[in-house]
Amino acid sequence: MPRSRTDLPRMQKQALTRAPLERSFGSVAQVVGKTSKSRKPQMMRQVDLIERVRRYNPETNEALLNRAYVYAMKAHGEQIRASGDPYFSHPIEVAAILTDLKLDDATIAAALLHDTIEDTAATRTEIDSLFGPDIGALVDGLTKLKKLDLVTKEAKQAENLRKLLLAIADDVRVLLIKLADRLHNMRTLEYMALDARKRVAEETLDIYAPLAARMGMHEMREELEDLSFRELYAEAYQVVSGRLNALAERHKELITEIEQQLTKKLADRGIAATVSGRRKRAYSIWRKMERKSVGFEQLSDIFGFRVIVKTVADCYQALGIVHTTWPVVPGRFKDYVSTPKQNDYRSIHTTLIGPGKQRVELQIRTSEMHEIAEYGIAGHALYKDNAGSPTEMLSRESSAYAWLRRTIELLAEGSNPEEFLEHTKLELFHDQVFCFTPKGKLIALPRRATPIDFAYAVHTDVGNMAVGCKINGKIAPLGSEIVNGDEVEIMTSKAQNAPPAAWESIVVTGKARAAIRRATRVAVRTQYAGLGRRIVERLFQRAKMAFSDDKLTGALPRLARASVEEVMAAVGRSEMKASDVARAMYPDYKEERAAAALAPKPKPESGWFGLKMLKSVKFKVPSSDVQGMAIPIRGINGDLPVRFAPEGGAVPGDRIVGILTPGEGITIYPIQSPSLSAFEDKPEHWLDVRWDPEENPQRFPARVTVQSVNEPGSLAQIAQVIAEHDGNIDNIRMTRRAPDFTDVLIDLEVYDLKHLTAIIAQLRAKPMVAKVERVNG
Repeated sequence: MPRSRTDLPRMQKQALTRAPLERSFGSVAQVVGKTSKSRKPQMMRQVDLIERVRRYNPETNEALLNRAYVYAMKAHGEQIRASGDPYFSHPIEVAAILTDLKLDDATIAAALLHDTIEDTAATRTEIDSLFGPDIGALVDGLTKLKKLDLVTKEAKQAENLRKLLLAIADDVRVLLIKLADRLHNMRTLEYMALDARKRVAEETLDIYAPLAARMGMHEMREELEDLSFRELYAEAYQVVSGRLNALAERHKELITEIEQQLTKKLADRGIAATVSGRRKRAYSIWRKMERKSVGFEQLSDIFGFRVIVKTVADCYQALGIVHTTWPVVPGRFKDYVSTPKQNDYRSIHTTLIGPGKQRVELQIRTSEMHEIAEYGIAGHALYKDNAGSPTEMLSRESSAYAWLRRTIELLAEGSNPEEFLEHTKLELFHDQVFCFTPKGKLIALPRRATPIDFAYAVHTDVGNMAVGCKINGKIAPLGSEIVNGDEVEIMTSKAQNAPPAAWESIVVTGKARAAIRRATRVAVRTQYAGLGRRIVERLFQRAKMAFSDDKLTGALPRLARASVEEVMAAVGRSEMKASDVARAMYPDYKEERAAAALAPKPKPESGWFGLKMLKSVKFKVPSSDVQGMAIPIRGINGDLPVRFAPEGGAVPGDRIVGILTPGEGITIYPIQSPSLSAFEDKPEHWLDVRWDPEENPQRFPARVTVQSVNEPGSLAQIAQVIAEHDGNIDNIRMTRRAPDFTDVLIDLEVYDLKHLTAIIAQLRAKPMVAKVERVNG
């Protein structure tokens, strides 16, 4: 039976009219801790489950649900969970979670059966014959993904994640069942072994919670995050939860007063609205403290209020009423009604100085918007008359599901499972900013995205050829951070046929990172192929034999290569001898071994620095005075001394320029250095320099700033990370920024950009580190 999109479902109406304080300010343990060792809930009965479905779907197929219940119960038999409960209690609870989302009978039945093929003697054929191929396909899709919960190796996890996303692309209900399955496992996590608990909680926070968020399933995401937070950071969870509970108790009367005043003010102007106060979850509070480096006392939006009205017009009328009644906090207004998020979320957000001089955060939305905000893709009716399958319907109706399918298509291009996992996490984690092309097209990007990400979002070719950009009409660096409302224009050049490899460390979207890696691999291969072609053609000239690509194509089977380009690249990399190519084309060739067999590997062009770690590095400065001269970095050989930028240095992998200062020599800057703006009107001082690899390992100066929690041992942990990753600390300066945080400025020496990026990533992973950034002088 189709669900009404004009009226709130009965259960949701009941939820909205429930006592605000009971709903909003119950303890976190009541919200998160569904079970405890001292009090186990009784297993749900068959009749109770069917009654839950009948509440939102009076025409439910009770016979189907009864068959699935009995079959699953018999199949699992005497299997026991780690908690000591019958195993069948798990699929029952998963099905119950899905009834809260008001899903169709097939999904509820598949939830009851989701572990039968994996953990019992049941087969896909038997499920198909008893319950139909639709339910069989759902159970089979979930069965293939079961091992995702148990993996320990990243590559195996990535491959199973790929299977999960591909199964979701075929039928979105696989995702809904999988999320419900993970939610119940997290609710009973306390019964698992300690190492398994940590692994499952990390995976939930890394993958499942962000995936629920991307699908717009706000309530499920918040509970998954809080359960993971409680397991991974137990002490922080207890502290934040305790302070939230104390604050809620202290402000009970004020919250009630604000709800009543808002309701009355809107009613006096003819707007029927339901106003409810809610407290933010422990994990979202903790993450905000970490992100903004502030203490609990400095947070002013711990409590929020939802205003549910009937129509979109009422949303804007209510906004006008509250804005003309109470002062508005500047910069805290967002209109997601006119510009919805990619997960279909629509609401108006504003912050006021309300009654009692209390800062009040409001979310104004219609009841239909509220349903989508709470249930996400499950808020869309899964069946409509002649609508086709749920997946087909969602493809037309849900932006969130359309985003997921596009993302899967892009991620499937990853060259290996680890890249796929990395790109997926990049796509899932970030909040969004909205920016525009010069023609007004809206582009949604992750927070901290750059114009390079923007260029690749427009088209891969635009990204590959990008050489500059304008933000809001002004020229800006390609590494700038885009903020909401920016208009971005990308300047391109056909002369740039491949992006610099160093861009990979700048971008934040999976699409951009994958495209840069792909273009870099192609550029490297093209360069080796060009060198190999010159070697082969020279040998044929000396041997006075005719060479053509057509003739070589006929000899490819003898060389075990698929294309002429592969042959040339193999010769360029010294994996194949030019004389082997000659013998494959002319079997009677007996010329002496060509010197090309010992040909050196190609030197990298500007913007990349080869496939192996750089050894010793020189600069080549093609200027009129010192044409072609190789000048050592430290100025040992040559007439001009060379030094690095005093604030931040440069490392192999950076795109670099040299600034010639008469009487002082050459100073090397990374291209993103803000110090270069001082030389914009002195083009005669700019030199085109590049990295030139040789044999001996060498370290290069870099600078990072670390914002750490002010606690004993924090500096020792930072230094240990750098030492464990073979970095060398040259200097440290510490500044107390706030009572709880310290800024640490570190000058260190690393081998190249990849080495520096690895150290920064490991520092960011430390719990006492709030933020790490590279400093470019």
